[in-house]
Amino acid sequence: MKSEFEWERMMSGKLYNPIKVGDGSWEKVRQAVKLFNESEFWKDNSALENLKKCFGRAYDDLVLTPSVYFDHRDRIYFGKNFYANTGLTILDENKVIFGDNVFLAPHVSIYTAGHTIDVDVRNTGLEYSKPVIIGSNVWIGGNTVINPNVTIGNNVVIGSGSVVTKDIPDNTIACGNPCKVVRMITENDREKWLAEYEDYKTALENECK
Repeated sequence: MKSEFEWERMMSGKLYNPIKVGDGSWEKVRQAVKLFNESEFWKDNSALENLKKCFGRAYDDLVLTPSVYFDHRDRIYFGKNFYANTGLTILDENKVIFGDNVFLAPHVSIYTAGHTIDVDVRNTGLEYSKPVIIGSNVWIGGNTVINPNVTIGNNVVIGSGSVVTKDIPDNTIACGNPCKVVRMITENDREKWLAEYEDYKTALENECK
């Protein structure tokens, strides 16, 4: 049975007992995840369609690549045109909210749960949870870890192997452990990649002639 006391403490970032929350969401998502991870996803998307029903928000163009792991499901809100390569892990004790056009490389981990520094309190089994918010037009490199209470802005690139412990502002490239802003994304970047794109289109047109 769901404990409103534990639930409210969990969602407000206070210490709570995860065993006593009792909303049943952990059990409900297990079967859907198992079926999806074992599915022939490249030719049959029925398991993905079933998994989509579990989330707080998921659009028709959501793409996930097995294997995936979610703690609960209903606290995850995907934006439009979301793509995750293999190994996505989301511990969604609190909300995880994605904007539109978010691409994740392999083995990205997003954690909303945390444990106290003090050993005596930690050993009681109590924990806390904080939300993670990821903006639109974001690319996150492989083996990145995003910790609780982090907001990543719009138009951000996170380098592979990063450990994100603090907010990352809009229009930046950031990487490292801990993850820090390396530089702003500039008009020169846009011009360079638009030129590359035009070259691709021209080459493709010539190939098709």
